[in-house]
Amino acid sequence: MIKGKRIVIGVSGGIAAYKTAELTRILVKEGASVRVAMTRNATKFVGPLTFEALSGNRVVWDMFDPSTDPIGHISWGQETDLIIIAPATANFIGKMAHGIADDFLSSIVLASTAKILVCPAMNTQMFLNPATQENIRIISERGCTVMKPGEGELACRTEGPGRLPAPDEIAGLAGMLLGDGDLKGLKIVITAGPTQEPIDPVRYITNRSSGKMGYAIAGAAALRGADVTLITGPVALEPPYGVETLQVRTAEEMRQAVLCRADRSDVIIKAAAVSDYRPGETARQKIKKDDGPLTINLVKNPDILAELGASKKEAGCILVGFAAETEKLTLNAKDKLHRKNLDLIVANDVTRKDSGFEADTNQVQIIYRDGRVEDLPLMSKDALADQILDRIVMLGKKTQ
Repeated sequence: MIKGKRIVIGVSGGIAAYKTAELTRILVKEGASVRVAMTRNATKFVGPLTFEALSGNRVVWDMFDPSTDPIGHISWGQETDLIIIAPATANFIGKMAHGIADDFLSSIVLASTAKILVCPAMNTQMFLNPATQENIRIISERGCTVMKPGEGELACRTEGPGRLPAPDEIAGLAGMLLGDGDLKGLKIVITAGPTQEPIDPVRYITNRSSGKMGYAIAGAAALRGADVTLITGPVALEPPYGVETLQVRTAEEMRQAVLCRADRSDVIIKAAAVSDYRPGETARQKIKKDDGPLTINLVKNPDILAELGASKKEAGCILVGFAAETEKLTLNAKDKLHRKNLDLIVANDVTRKDSGFEADTNQVQIIYRDGRVEDLPLMSKDALADQILDRIVMLGKKTQ
C-alpha cells in the first residue's frame, strides 16, 4: 500500500531522530517517494545529509534558505499522501495543537490536506504531563493519528512510556493509513509456520516451514483494513503490525485456537504446515541413547482443514488452503481441494529453491472449486499475498 505514495517525514528535535533514518530507508525500499523536513533542533541530532542520501531528495530545514521555494510549505503539505512526524516532541505536538507555524515543518502541517501520523517520543514525565496529554487529545480529535509510544529504557536513563515505536511498526501503520480498505469489516483468521510435536522434553517432530507466506498474507490483509488474527507455530519472524497474534506449538493447540474463532470469521486461510503425525506418547524425561534402535509410535494428528471444510456450510466463511507438493502438483492440489471442501487452494512445488521452504519468493498455482487453474509467475511472497487476497475479494463478491 506504500508503493507509489508520496510521503513527507517530519523530524523534530529529539534524540530518537536517529531512528527516523531507518524509517526513511524502509519507506523508500517499499517504493514510496519520500521527502524529509526537519526542525532546526533536529539537525543537531542527525545531519540533513543523512536523510538526503536515504531519501534521494533535498532536505529542507530552513524556511528562509534562498534555495527553498517561498511557498514550498504549501506544496509539501498539499501534494502528499501522508505526513509522518517522527519523532514528535512535546514541543512540536504543542505547536500542532495550537496552530503555531514558526518554521518550515510546522508550516507544512498547518497547510496540509494530507493524512498525518504523529509518533510521540520524549521523557516519560513529559509524555504523561497533563499539558502533553491534552495536546495529544486535541490533535487526535482534529483527525491526526497518534501512535502509542513504546515503553522501556529511555535515553534519559528512566523507564516508562515515551520511546519512539520501531521504524517497521511506524511503516506498518503508515501502510494501513494509505491502504484502500477493500477488506475493511472482514474478520480473517490466518495460520502460519510449522507445528512441533514433542518426543521428550528436548526433542520434537517438525517441518521446514518458515511461516513467511502466512505472515505476508496477515500483514497484507491488515494493511487492506481487515481484522486479522494470526495463529502461528514457532517461527523466527516478527508479527505484522496491527495483527492479533496467537503463539501455539502443537497441532492440537493450533486446532483449538482455530476452531474457537471459526464461527466468527469471514475468511480462514490455512497457510500453516501442520504436522500430520505426532508421537503416541511423550516421554517425561529426556530419552537416553543406548546401543539398541529407538522406535517411536506415531499417531495421526487431527485434520484441521478437513474439520473446517466439513462445517463450512454452517459457518458460511471462505476457506482457503495451501498444498506444498513435491510431485503431481495440480493433481494432488485438486484432490485436496475437493476432499477438504475448500473454496480455493494455493499450490506450490517445494522442491524449487526459489519457491520452496524459507525462500522469499514463490511461484504458485491458484485452483478454484470449478476446476480453473491459474498459474502465477514467480514473485515475492509479499506480492503474492496481495494476489491471493485479490482472489478472495472476487470470491466474496460472487457469493454475495
